[in-house]
Order: sequence, then C-alpha cells, then structure tokens
Amino acid sequence: MLNLSAVHHIALICSDYETSKRFYTEILGLSILGEYFRAERNSYKLDLALNGQYIIELFSFPDPPKRPSRPEALGLRHLAFAVPDLDAAIAHLTEHGVPTEPVRVDQHTGRRFTFFADPDDLPLEFYEQA
Repeated sequence: MLNLSAVHHIALICSDYETSKRFYTEILGLSILGEYFRAERNSYKLDLALNGQYIIELFSFPDPPKRPSRPEALGLRHLAFAVPDLDAAIAHLTEHGVPTEPVRVDQHTGRRFTFFADPDDLPLEFYEQA
C-alpha cells in the first residue's frame, strides 16, 4: 500500500504575478519562503507558507490559457482555508475590496463557509472551524 504522509503543496498559475503575489501575501497573509525568476521560462515561482507550513507554489507564465468555467471545470474545484471566525475573515476581505458570496452552512457538519475569488477568478473558500 502507498504511504502518503501529507499534501506537500498546491500549484497555482496566475496571469498577473505582482497582483497575485500581493493578494496571497498582503490580503490572505501567507508568508514568502522563496521567490525565484526562471529566465529560460520567463516565469516566476513564489513559495508561500501558512503558519510556517509550505502550501502554495504560485507561478507566472506568459499567456496561460484561461480556466474554462467556474467552478465546475474539470480539475481543481476550489481551494479552502480554515478560519476560526468567518465573520472576521469576511470583514477582512471586504476591507480589501474582495467580495464574498452569501454565507452557506455545510449540511453535514453545520459549519459556515463562503466563497470568494483570487485575482484570476480562482474559486477560494473560507471554512469556519471552532
């Protein structure tokens, strides 16, 4: 049997590197572990951490294709972040001009959650945990 131990990272491709870098670091509060420019690919790679744990590789590539539909395109549906206080998280996004969808309640857990989008319209979620 295969012995997986954890999710190592999630890779995202953005259309505007500086805008996405600002969104993930200044608005969501992820910290930068490393930033690399790969001249042969004309591409940036930004390694981001949440609470010291490496979670996202943010890439830029020249002219990446757009996501075909939202959110039910084949592949990654959304990326969810756990938050202790959903109302405070929504207020923080609102202060930074990031709109959120109406709050929903998970019918299986009773927990509240909401969706919003990154600068490239990638669907993101805040999921409230006690």
